[in-house]
Amino acid sequence: MSQLLRVLIIEDSEFDALIMVNVLEQGGYQVEHQRVETPSSMRDALRDNQWDVILSDYNLPDFNALEALELLKQSALDIPFIIISGGIGEDVAVAAMKSGAHDYLMKGNLARLVVAVERELGDAAHRRARRQAEEDLRENEMRYRLLWENSNDGVVLTDDAGWILFSNPAIISMFGLASDELKGRNIATLVGLEGDAPGFLDFVSGLLSAEVTLKEYVGVRKNRDTFPLEISCSGLEMHGRRMHAAFLRDISERKQAQMEIKQHEERLEAVREIQQWMFPKVPPSIEGYDIAGVSYPADAAGGDHYDYLVMRDGFQGFVVADVAGHGMGPAMLMSEARAYLRMLARRLNQTGDILTSANEVLGEDLSFERYITVILLSLEAEARRLTFSNAGHPPGMILDASGAIKALLKRQGVPLGIQPNCLYPSSETVTLTQGDLVFLYTDGFDEAMSEDGNFFGMESMAEVIHEHRHLPATQILECLRESVVQFTGNQPQADDLTGILIKVL
Repeated sequence: MSQLLRVLIIEDSEFDALIMVNVLEQGGYQVEHQRVETPSSMRDALRDNQWDVILSDYNLPDFNALEALELLKQSALDIPFIIISGGIGEDVAVAAMKSGAHDYLMKGNLARLVVAVERELGDAAHRRARRQAEEDLRENEMRYRLLWENSNDGVVLTDDAGWILFSNPAIISMFGLASDELKGRNIATLVGLEGDAPGFLDFVSGLLSAEVTLKEYVGVRKNRDTFPLEISCSGLEMHGRRMHAAFLRDISERKQAQMEIKQHEERLEAVREIQQWMFPKVPPSIEGYDIAGVSYPADAAGGDHYDYLVMRDGFQGFVVADVAGHGMGPAMLMSEARAYLRMLARRLNQTGDILTSANEVLGEDLSFERYITVILLSLEAEARRLTFSNAGHPPGMILDASGAIKALLKRQGVPLGIQPNCLYPSSETVTLTQGDLVFLYTDGFDEAMSEDGNFFGMESMAEVIHEHRHLPATQILECLRESVVQFTGNQPQADDLTGILIKVL
């Protein structure tokens, strides 16, 4: 008989919700589910039904996972909350878990969904058992023992001086001591303090005076191995005698997880440092042009990049690129691509040849999961002519003095890494005139989404750039970024905003 699983799904895509249900059913569950996508429908669902687990997308048109977590907290319900999203970086997910989420998975990789649900159901059951135990401790000794014997946490019952009167099987397993070895010991010996040790009395009085408060110590096993230990203590009356129930938990796994989170944050900081190091310090100084490049990072360490290339025959190269994914791996791939593009630009004079050669040399390190979109522009400054090649990147645009889109630098092939033998063409020559504005960018600009689900789009970018055309290139880019921030409202920045702007003076 399949186990019944009641699932509340916070998702605006019915298709994605059905995929989650299908994965759980294939894992052996009989799934009853309800899909919601607004705060009010979630409140109604929490009020009207009981749920075993909540699966939530991170961003919905009128809702998001952080708001859903807040509603769950307000309901005072203890329901495992798992984020399943296709568009957030690892650091955003870590921040969400710090806010109360229990786990996160990517929509494209639901292989561990069943395992995650089983684990969180088990943890939720343990939390319920612990709460129940704390309530029942005040009722009668028999109920105490029944719950303690089956608790996954270690439990010891002590007198007012800390001498152990009772210990459950979890304590025996945790410390490697037999039941008769524990009885008659002082609870201080579990943290390595004997009766004549400095701090013995302070530990006992401090622990037994703290009602339920969690504190961390270093536990000491029988073989003298040490481990991180969390203890909470609660006083109770039994047969007219004052006693103390202490709950002990080995928190080695939690400490390991905290260390991994810290290491992850340090890796993200290293990625940011690598990205900042790769960005050019100053734009090229070319008579008759005002040039600026920027990259405004999102919370996640992304893979956006821009660069200025020294090319053959005195031409000036401009490149904007975006590697799929986030984190250290994509950052290192972008660093490698940057080095190849700089080297090839000095040897080859056609943008298509440069991208074709870069695709060949990068092929072994790239794949369908790790690819790079690139737009490369070659400017013959004095003659005011340019050519370009575009490997799967958002189309650059050239605005004339009236603000009209004079030309789009459209995609001419797939991103680098998708097809190992792809030949990228060079475009026909485009002639620039005074007042033209050339903008190369990553999709963080045009795909920025408002709270009602609309994209910022190319037309809005063109309008903002034209409206501020009288300003220096650097300030135009800052105005464009401010417009994107206002458009997206209170939502966190979803992707890096990276671009190069060239003004023809």
